[in-house]
Amino acid sequence: MSLNRNQNNHFQKAGLYDLLANYYKYIDPARHIAYYQKHLKYMTLAVQSMRTQMNPPQNGPVLPAKIRFIHGSNDASNVDIYVNGSRVLKDFPFKEASTYLTLPAGKYQVDIYPAGNMVSTVLSRKINVGQGKNYSFLFSGHGKNLKWLALEDELHVPYGETKVRFIHLADDAPAFDIAVKDRDVIFPNIAYRKFTSYLGLSPMTVDLEARIAGSKNVVLPIPHVRLEPNKVYSILLLGSVADGPELEAIMLEG
Repeated sequence: MSLNRNQNNHFQKAGLYDLLANYYKYIDPARHIAYYQKHLKYMTLAVQSMRTQMNPPQNGPVLPAKIRFIHGSNDASNVDIYVNGSRVLKDFPFKEASTYLTLPAGKYQVDIYPAGNMVSTVLSRKINVGQGKNYSFLFSGHGKNLKWLALEDELHVPYGETKVRFIHLADDAPAFDIAVKDRDVIFPNIAYRKFTSYLGLSPMTVDLEARIAGSKNVVLPIPHVRLEPNKVYSILLLGSVADGPELEAIMLEG
C-alpha cells in the first residue's frame, strides 16, 4: 500500500517531533512532554489515515463491558455497592478502587448504601455500558450529597509508551493546574469533578505539582511520578483543603 501526501506529511511531522522530544528528554521535561504529545498526535493521524484505505474488519465476537468503582468521598463512611440488586462490593472504603467487573453491554441500576445498612441509599444511578468498553464510576462529595462521575477508560497504549490523566475529586478545593515541578503547566485549570484527556508520553519518572489555577502557588507536590511502559494511569486528587483528610494524589492503573 503506497502512502498518500497527507500520510507522508503526518509521518514527517511525527518524526520531527520525536527527535525534539528525545533531545529534551533529560534536560527539559516540560518540553519533552509537549513535543512527545505532538509526535503521538501525528502518528495517530497517519495510522488512522492508513486504516481508511484498508478493508473494514469482519464482525468479531461480542465483547463484554468492564466497569470499576472508585470511592472518592472523604466524608462518606465505607459503603456497599449493588448492581441490579446484587451486592458487588462490601465495606468499600475511601481512596479504594475496585478491580474491573465484567458485564454484558446494556443498562444497569447502581445503588450505594452505607456499609451494612440497606435502609436508604446515599447514591443511586442508572448506567449504560457499551460492548467492549471500559468504565470508571467515581463518587465524591459529602454525606448524602454525593456526586457521581462516569468516565470511559482507554486501556490501550502503543507498545513501549505510557499514558496518564488527572481527575479532581476534592470537593472543597479550587481548580488546579498540573505542572512539571518549577516548569510549565501540562494540564491547566482542572476544576472539581473535571478530568483531563489522557496524555501520551514516553516512560519516565517526573516530579509534578498541583498549583492554584493561573498562579505559581503550589498546593500539592506530586514527586517521583513513575510512568512505566505499556501502562495507563489515572492520578486522582482527593481529600480536603479545610477539614481533612489532607489533600493528596493517588495513582491508579487505568
